[in-house]
Amino acid sequence: MNCLPRNPATRRYLKRSAIFGALYMIGIFLDVRAFTRYHLAGVEAYLLAILPALPILGMIVAVGIYLAEEKDEFQRNLFIQAMVWGIGATLAVTTVCGCLENFTGTAHLGAFWIFPMYWAFVGVSSTVLSLRYR
Repeated sequence: MNCLPRNPATRRYLKRSAIFGALYMIGIFLDVRAFTRYHLAGVEAYLLAILPALPILGMIVAVGIYLAEEKDEFQRNLFIQAMVWGIGATLAVTTVCGCLENFTGTAHLGAFWIFPMYWAFVGVSSTVLSLRYR
């Protein structure tokens, strides 16, 4: 059985998102290594700190391109629903974490976890939605 989607727009989107996801992880890895090893400061620190944000912008563009290229309205609607559920779940989790931090002194949730958390929730909701409409 072939697991690759037959829809060309979906294939292109998955390729773009895989590239930007990998670039994001590489950027985070490089940031952690550089800041712990070299204790950067000044302009270099700011430039390196924004490095992982660039693939996030690329991912947003990839989503926009996919939504423009996708001809199947049902598939486009499913993806939009999954993204909305992902946003809602991410907002809920980060709000709970923020309240726990403020009122109980619980450890801080690093902001760099929000992007992967969002896409994990999009993946889960996409799976649930696809099972719902099966």
